[in-house]
Amino acid sequence: MLQIIHCILNIINPWTMPRNSTPKDWQELTRLTQGAPLVVERVRLAETGIALEGAFALPQLAQLTLEDQIFVAAFVRAHGSIKEMEQVFGVSYPTIKSRLNRVAQQLNFVEASPAPPSPVSAHGGILDQLQRGEITAADAIKALEALK
Repeated sequence: MLQIIHCILNIINPWTMPRNSTPKDWQELTRLTQGAPLVVERVRLAETGIALEGAFALPQLAQLTLEDQIFVAAFVRAHGSIKEMEQVFGVSYPTIKSRLNRVAQQLNFVEASPAPPSPVSAHGGILDQLQRGEITAADAIKALEALK
């Protein structure tokens, strides 16, 4: 147990590490903590050596299990292609979808629904396009009539 605590301190508290060593990666931290919640209390900016102390929550993706982090990284690398994910992991479409749903339930998403353009800005946009020669006068009239 003491060895685990020392390893965690070396990962979290870079001041306990010799200057010429490199910090451990998140995979080792994830393995050591076995998925238990943790809070980072000290962060050092490598370039300047400035340290910040406080209670810092890990980013959402770092809170996922190592396996889920690998899955998400593979999904991004596959540009969201479930077909490619099937090939990489050797599993079926429903298995990939199920895993995506499970990971998605662990993440908080920002809901962003763009506001519809106001009629004034829509009119101005059409007129700007006409002025720049991007559309014809007839196209501008049709577009303005469609806004009514």
